[in-house]
Amino acid sequence: MTLDYHLTRTKAELDAAYEAISKQNVNGLLVFPEAVTLANREGIVDFAAKRRLPSMLGWKEYVEAWGLMSYGPNRDESYRRIAVYLDKILKGTKPADLPVELPIRFELVINLKTAKDIGLTITPNVLARANRVIR
Repeated sequence: MTLDYHLTRTKAELDAAYEAISKQNVNGLLVFPEAVTLANREGIVDFAAKRRLPSMLGWKEYVEAWGLMSYGPNRDESYRRIAVYLDKILKGTKPADLPVELPIRFELVINLKTAKDIGLTITPNVLARANRVIR
C-alpha cells in the first residue's frame, strides 16, 4: 500500500489535492477532520463519489453529507467536556491546573446509500459494529 498525503490548510490547497489525486491511481480516500475539510465536506464527498472512491472520514458530519464512513470522537461529547472546563475556568481554576483529557467516546457511522452508489458491499459484521447506519 502506498500513501500519498496532501496538506489542505486552505481551499486552494484542497483544490490542488483534488487535481493531484485525479492524476493518480487512487483506491481510497482518508480525510482528517479539521476546519478546511469540514467546511468543504460536500465537495470532498462529491469528489470521492464521482471517482467511486471508498472514503474514511473523521466525523459523522462528513457521512451525513454522503461520505462513506467515519470513525472518530463523538463531537457532541467533546463539546460537553469543553463546557465543563470552561465552567471550571470561569469559577477560578487555572487552565494549567486542569488535566488534559482524551476523547473517550468514539463512533463509527456508515452510509449504505453511498456504499451502494460506489459499488461497495459493507459486510454484516462491520455494520453490526457501527453506532449509526444511514440507509
